Amino acid sequence: MTILPTERSIRSTPEGLLWEPSTRWVRGSKNGVTVVDSRRPVLVWEPDLPVPQYAFPREEVREDLLRPAKNPPTGTHTGSQVFYDLEVGGDPVENAAWTFPAEDLAGHIAFEWFRRWGTGLDHWYEEEEEIFIHPRDPHKRVDALSSSRHVRVEIDGTTVADTRRPVLLFETALPTRYYIPREDVRLDLFAPTEHHTGCPYKGTAQYWSWRGDADVPPNLVWSYPDPLPQVAAVQGLLAFFNEAVDITVDGERAARPVTPFSEMLSKRTAEQDRS
Repeated sequence: MTILPTERSIRSTPEGLLWEPSTRWVRGSKNGVTVVDSRRPVLVWEPDLPVPQYAFPREEVREDLLRPAKNPPTGTHTGSQVFYDLEVGGDPVENAAWTFPAEDLAGHIAFEWFRRWGTGLDHWYEEEEEIFIHPRDPHKRVDALSSSRHVRVEIDGTTVADTRRPVLLFETALPTRYYIPREDVRLDLFAPTEHHTGCPYKGTAQYWSWRGDADVPPNLVWSYPDPLPQVAAVQGLLAFFNEAVDITVDGERAARPVTPFSEMLSKRTAEQDRS
């Protein structure tokens, strides 16, 4: 049966997966070899992952490069899957691909992509644009808007940023992030780190850590020196994790949100305390 995507075409499976067909042309390569070349990919959302993944019809995958996994993991993805190792040019990648148990997704193979360093393919493209970290969610929106709100950021009672010219970044399912001009941030209170992260919506971020004794996680502040065009307004500005600092907007103290980042920040703080 041919399934044509519509504006509201998300389906669910008994295993708790959400999925919908996509019309994007998606390609993935390893060591210069195209492993996936699909015009009929399917986006899949697992219950414990906040971002989607792609699964591809078998006929659009180089199955000759896949081998039954020698050491298949347990509890990595939803349900009981079959895992595959990928071998391209003598460079094996363990558990690079798998199948979902859902009947709806029979005949499809998924590949590691989310947090894929060292575990997945080298490059992924949607049409002719390279995409990093994970596929973009078609139901997610990211807007960066210039504002005249008065934003003040404090750490352990110390004001570290104060501005009336922030850029507010609104991202679906996340709290508003306040991007502040460097001139309005006490950057002398922070030390640059080697930490970097990538985002398919914003680009690659660089980080700073608090120099003081407050019980806050490292890599608390970030900036996008070369953001993607969709959020160009945040270029060079600095943002703080709302989850770990005190932010006051127009005189009203904002509650610290609980987000998918909260647990990560708590672990960072604990690891820092033990070091």
